[in-house]
Amino acid sequence: MPNVMQLLPMLEPDEMTYIQGIINDMSDTQAQQFANIYMNRRKDTQTILIATVVGFLGIGGVQRFLVGHTGLGLLYLFTAGLCFIGTIIDLVNHKKLAFDYNIDMAQQVMRMIKSMPQFTPLA
Repeated sequence: MPNVMQLLPMLEPDEMTYIQGIINDMSDTQAQQFANIYMNRRKDTQTILIATVVGFLGIGGVQRFLVGHTGLGLLYLFTAGLCFIGTIIDLVNHKKLAFDYNIDMAQQVMRMIKSMPQFTPLA
């Protein structure tokens, strides 16, 4: 059984628990493939926090673009983060934004890994 701590040591505790549940049913090879792909797709909470703070400098919505919420990103951009209220809310909830995005990415990567054919080495 693959260990998520060895594959992805930088994960937040809640995210780590979720990912461990996903990779429990995977072979070591699949878990390594999952970790490599997921590591490149996930968003760090600090990145979301910094992008949210940028919203106070006049470029609202960057954090929403990063997590794939293009519509809200445009709305925040053209309304100064909904008069900074949305930006403040996102500042408080930046970890949830990152967690929700990362869970979606983990599910996509899991489906992709499970649909890939398994190759067995020749003896």
